[in-house]
Amino acid sequence: MRRAKDQNAASDYEVILLAAGQGKRMRASRNKILLHLMGKPVISYSLNTFLNDPACKHIILVTQADEQDLLKDTVRKEKKRRHSPITIVSGGYERQDSVYNGLKAMHDLKNVVMVHDGARPFVTLLQLKMLHRKVQETRSAILGVPVKDTIKKVVDGIVKETVPRETLWQIQTPQAFYGEDLLAVHECAQQAGYLGTDDASLIEKYSNLPVSMVLGSYENIKLTTPEDMLIGEAIVKRKRS
Repeated sequence: MRRAKDQNAASDYEVILLAAGQGKRMRASRNKILLHLMGKPVISYSLNTFLNDPACKHIILVTQADEQDLLKDTVRKEKKRRHSPITIVSGGYERQDSVYNGLKAMHDLKNVVMVHDGARPFVTLLQLKMLHRKVQETRSAILGVPVKDTIKKVVDGIVKETVPRETLWQIQTPQAFYGEDLLAVHECAQQAGYLGTDDASLIEKYSNLPVSMVLGSYENIKLTTPEDMLIGEAIVKRKRS
């Protein structure tokens, strides 16, 4: 009986849900994850998805210190009868600092941890399931989609080369690792003063782990500009219909 319990525990995961951003490129007066998208705060969509995943056993919500009361109200509305514990921690100056703060709040660093941008409201349970399965096989897995457009390298306004797009992927979140692996590379980056573009870039630089790619969705967009909000509204309407 104990063995079965341990196997079930090993298949669970924790998630660091990043909600400490700002609304600069959104041209908003407050954090974009608090903006309403079709009647609900942006953060509510991804929060609800993780709350509905039985494998998600702990949500670490990383927020700005002065917005924690607002986020607590959103958490109360979304949580209802679901019992995944939610820990709210303060974010840092950079996204990387916020992830590090979230890692320190994990229940167990031997667990799988997913890192997700709260401004990506359209991740699905199926994508979480595929990502979770892959990370248990390879210890490091990320979501992404193949690049559609022709990509050119441009320097000072001049095209230098056309980059073959067959090997190019547009990277999304969640990204999934084991907590102890991700904490180790974050500590290496801190010591070196290195700022990565995402968590996978730290794994690539400071570990020997291969990063596996899992096919995401072109709808798993990050809401960054006012135009993205219009696209987001269209996605919500399509899903509701």
